[in-house]
Amino acid sequence: MAAPRVYSVGQVNSYIKTMFATDYLLKNVYVRGEVSGCKYHTSGHIYFTLKDETGTLAAVMFAGQRTGLHFKLETGQKVIVEGTVSVYERDGRYQLYARRIVLDGTGDLHQRYEELKKRLQEMGMFDAGFKKPIPSYAMTVGIVTAQTGAAIRDIVNISSRRNPYVQLLLAPALVQGEGAADSIAEALAYLDGLGLDVIIVGRGGGSLEDLWAFNEEKVARAIFECDTPVISAVGHETDVTIADFVADLRAPTPSAAAELAVFDIREFFDRTDGLRGRLNRDMRARLDGSRLELARIARRLDAASPERKLEQHKLELAGLRKTLDDLMSSSLNDACAMTDSAAERLNRAFEVRYQETKKRLAIAAARLDGVSPLKRLAEGYSYATDSEGRNIATVTAVKPEDIIAIRLIDGSLKAEVLEVSCSSRETQTQP
Repeated sequence: MAAPRVYSVGQVNSYIKTMFATDYLLKNVYVRGEVSGCKYHTSGHIYFTLKDETGTLAAVMFAGQRTGLHFKLETGQKVIVEGTVSVYERDGRYQLYARRIVLDGTGDLHQRYEELKKRLQEMGMFDAGFKKPIPSYAMTVGIVTAQTGAAIRDIVNISSRRNPYVQLLLAPALVQGEGAADSIAEALAYLDGLGLDVIIVGRGGGSLEDLWAFNEEKVARAIFECDTPVISAVGHETDVTIADFVADLRAPTPSAAAELAVFDIREFFDRTDGLRGRLNRDMRARLDGSRLELARIARRLDAASPERKLEQHKLELAGLRKTLDDLMSSSLNDACAMTDSAAERLNRAFEVRYQETKKRLAIAAARLDGVSPLKRLAEGYSYATDSEGRNIATVTAVKPEDIIAIRLIDGSLKAEVLEVSCSSRETQTQP
């Protein structure tokens, strides 16, 4: 009996791998299951396990295949994986090598959602710089939602309770099914043209398919192009749509959107009353301070007023007058007792002073008379000036044909210069 042929482990694994590689079905297989044990390796590879009620299947998506994944793969997700089943020879186990992964059931919608979200984000439509502030005291609120349903009822009820004075304007729109995106976009454009304070767009909860109209690019652009601030209120708190990213503010529910858009009139009155009370207290405090300051200034003005100064001077003058009267009364007898000799000495001193002053005055008058121009003119001298009235002190100041004025004691002459002669040398100028 021939001995059995013995194979190495590597040979067996290689043979099995060849069997897998030649199986047409395993070359391109789609596997549905729940993700378990998902791990992102530093190399960029993703290791995970697919499981269902019947068993498990190891799987890996290499970094080079990540273009086939348009969402973050996480444990617990139900997915459909497209790939190849092969054997990893080193461990001797087979696994699924993924090329493309989509979420199960709504996988295509999720993929479209992620692709549109990424594209609009790259265009900057989600940037905070484009977000418009929501008015704190809106008085006109537009609503884009279905005419019937829980969303409009919740918004109306919350708004009426918070502030019955706020005006609500509904632009009915389809929020689900064919034509819903166009209907929502048209309603937004209509309300935006009315110049309202804020617009709420949304609907109640539902499946991804039910909410899909709010993931359409047409609706996203309609929200982005609104000049009026827009609050998005789509679905429940866990539902997030493209409209939520583009809107100026996201509300988790339609009821929450009404609370964000409509200010509470009771809180407003309470706050107004509080502000009024604080304003009154501040005004009273400032008024009291102003009154004290005014009284202080009034006292300073009164002390510095002319009337007060005059009264003080009158009092001082009265005191001085009384003192002078007392002095005069006390010294009158002394003055009457002045001797004749003292009066005589006073008269002699005055006479000496008078004669000295008179002598000095005569000397000063003689000096003035000696330099008087009139006296010089009376003695036969004259005074010459040019045409502009300037004194002619030297013959070099005039030339022939100049008109000059000559002043005498009894008048003046106007003359023309015929000749100019210098006494220092023989120099003559003929006209």
